[in-house]
Amino acid sequence: MHLSKRLGAEIFGTFWLVLGGCGSAVLAAAFPELGIGFAGVSLAFGLTVLTMAYAIGHVSGCHLNPAVSIGLATAGRFPVRDLVPYIVAQVFGATLGALVIYLIATGNPNFDFATSAFAANGFGEHSPGHFSMTAALVAEVAMTFFFLFVILGATDDRAPKGFAPLAIGLCLTLIHLISIPVTNTSVNPARSTSQAFFVGGWALDQLWLFWIAPIVGAILAGLLYPCLTRQK
Repeated sequence: MHLSKRLGAEIFGTFWLVLGGCGSAVLAAAFPELGIGFAGVSLAFGLTVLTMAYAIGHVSGCHLNPAVSIGLATAGRFPVRDLVPYIVAQVFGATLGALVIYLIATGNPNFDFATSAFAANGFGEHSPGHFSMTAALVAEVAMTFFFLFVILGATDDRAPKGFAPLAIGLCLTLIHLISIPVTNTSVNPARSTSQAFFVGGWALDQLWLFWIAPIVGAILAGLLYPCLTRQK
């Protein structure tokens, strides 16, 4: 596929990831009577990746995440020359998704944007469970490492065909079930950036961790997976 088509797919896919995942947290989980809670938000994130993997995986690879692109490049599965365009497209698509959430949420007179975390990622007092910066760093590195490890394994030429989206979507669901209380779950710098743009302040101040930790985890997986699975 021509790069422009692949970038368009990444914009569209990352838009859906943020609208579906963060949207469920801001628009549905914010109302306890609807009852979706952490489990519902976790499932929403997994479903966005699963559905988009089938929809655009054959176009762009359905990365939807700068850490995924970097991890795949580290493992030799993605050309380094395409990293910057992919990352720009992912952040742009995520920001469009956050904009749509903002437009919908502010249409509710009971929604108080000033006090809403808007599904932004954070640590310390901005962690849902008040986990420390160190805990957040460890969680984001570990969760992204395993996310990339599953992606690399599920999309390996030796893996069963057609099941990769299921494995990847379920993995992302599990990751959110584990780490929403710690950081609101990032494992995706584009998703973190899009929400931080709208929250500003503390979210932008803490954004560095949600770029560094996922990228480190992704690079570690990209280095380790080929070593563990290389046929002698």
